[in-house]
Amino acid sequence: MIEKKTKIVATLGPATCKKETLKKMFLAGVNVCRINFSHGDHKQHLELINLIREINKELELHVAILGDLQGPKLRIGNIENETVELNKGDEIIFTTEKIIGNKKRVFMTYKNFPNDVEPGELILVDDGKLQFEIISTDGEKEVVAKVKNDGMLSSKKGVNLPNTKVSLPSLTQKDYGDLNFALDHDIDWLGLSFVRSPRDIIELKSIISTRNKHTLVIAKIEKPEAITNLEEIIRFSDGIMIARGDLGVEIPMQDVPLIQKRIIRMCMEMGKPTIVATQMMESMIDSPSPTRAEVNDVANAVLDNADAVMLSGETSVGKYPIEVIQAMVKIIGSVEKYERKRNKQPDVHYQN
Repeated sequence: MIEKKTKIVATLGPATCKKETLKKMFLAGVNVCRINFSHGDHKQHLELINLIREINKELELHVAILGDLQGPKLRIGNIENETVELNKGDEIIFTTEKIIGNKKRVFMTYKNFPNDVEPGELILVDDGKLQFEIISTDGEKEVVAKVKNDGMLSSKKGVNLPNTKVSLPSLTQKDYGDLNFALDHDIDWLGLSFVRSPRDIIELKSIISTRNKHTLVIAKIEKPEAITNLEEIIRFSDGIMIARGDLGVEIPMQDVPLIQKRIIRMCMEMGKPTIVATQMMESMIDSPSPTRAEVNDVANAVLDNADAVMLSGETSVGKYPIEVIQAMVKIIGSVEKYERKRNKQPDVHYQN
């Protein structure tokens, strides 16, 4: 049995959907399996849920299931030939009219976009790789923006609006379907994406309560508004995920480490568990060993007293899903041993 206090959350996907692989992951030290509702269908999700429970029974373990709701993720539509080159200074129109995009016009899936934005605000596409500044909006269908840097614009890339108060609800129609599925199958935890205020948590918990279920809610912190409302969000949530991917696009990247530490400290004071997520050991999607910076990142999360660290693409699509878990366990073990010695505590044996 793996001896560690800090938990490991592993995202499942094509690389980790077979029973043999899952069993190895459990034995290597995984504590929570994350099912990302942004990918796959309910048939595939149910197969994974059944496999997890089957392996738990066989190995006499209690690996939990976290269902991650997609939330109001903004995207552009399809682009001619899948990608187009944009140059700094170009003007482009973002439209709510469903079109095949090109160098001059691109479809935005967010219906209220022209009404919510204002001139001077930023549009970030593909995790900020392409940046645009809004010049004008007609308030109904079209937004004119200037390209701020050279780059390639590709189909269906994610969009972030760091300066804009987005009027979308926290739960989309897709989320309601995924939520009902999750509750039908008694999933342990639900992750709520793009939380902006405690009202988002209260709404989800109300639905869970109406169904007489006991599923716990993790609030994913990835919007500037969530930082503003942090204390209340923590109070109404059962746990917090520091989702550093979108958060690092929405706020200055240099602020993310400080916010991570602040959230963990506040959650400790309020008795709520924390998960540090995104790009923890991302190089291991293709490499059998982590970078030294990644080792430091995981170690610092443990030193900060995070309750769990999360793997995303590393286990869902990566080439080395078992090796990345083993590497993470080694880092956690080393840091926890150091902490026990520093605090002059006897070695404690924690079960997986």
